[in-house]
Amino acid sequence: MPEHFEEIRDKREKSVDKTLTAVHERLVKEINFWSDRYIKAQEDEAAGKQIKLNVENIRRTIDDLTSRLESRQKELEAMRHIISATPVILGGALIIPAGLISQRKGQSNWSADAVARARIERVAMQAVIDAELALDHDVTDVSAQKCGWDITSQPKPIDGKLPVSRHIEVKGRAKGQSTITVTRNEIIYALNQQDKFILAVVIVDGDSHDKPYYIRTPFIQEPDWAVTSINLDLNELLKRAEK
Repeated sequence: MPEHFEEIRDKREKSVDKTLTAVHERLVKEINFWSDRYIKAQEDEAAGKQIKLNVENIRRTIDDLTSRLESRQKELEAMRHIISATPVILGGALIIPAGLISQRKGQSNWSADAVARARIERVAMQAVIDAELALDHDVTDVSAQKCGWDITSQPKPIDGKLPVSRHIEVKGRAKGQSTITVTRNEIIYALNQQDKFILAVVIVDGDSHDKPYYIRTPFIQEPDWAVTSINLDLNELLKRAEK
């Protein structure tokens, strides 16, 4: 509230200063104009000349303009003084974590916290890296590059020819979870990479984990244009997997 109040007050004062300057310039200009006419009319009247405007009328015009200037100045100065009223609540929202709901329902498709999820992801990445190194492949972690997969694994040359590299997307899941979430971009990358792409699933159970499950050609079509991610049934995926 204090920051908002200061912001509004600053805008109000700038607006008042701008308006006050314009009003003062316009009315003072008119007052000066009629004051000159008043002095000239007095001189002509004293000299016995015929004047078009009554001196008293000019005087009243000057008084009226002066009164208007003073009134407008007081009105604008009063606008500078603002107070902070009690806020009015227009709406609200109750945010409930999806994991909490799953936990209360007895479902196991949730992870306790971000630290636990990060640990599962690290274990899964290392499990896949170890599996690829065991195959004597050259392994590169590209997860930070956001290229559409997590690990690039390059088999050794055969008869002088370099085999096709393996682009592996790693998904770590705690034991008991039933789904895996994949993003639209991951699906599109998989379809574009075709045989190069492998979806690797690692089931983590506390301090232990299974060997990675590899699923080749896990997707057959692009998701609809408005879909950002989808959940896949883990059991169905594992039925198509190889260790």
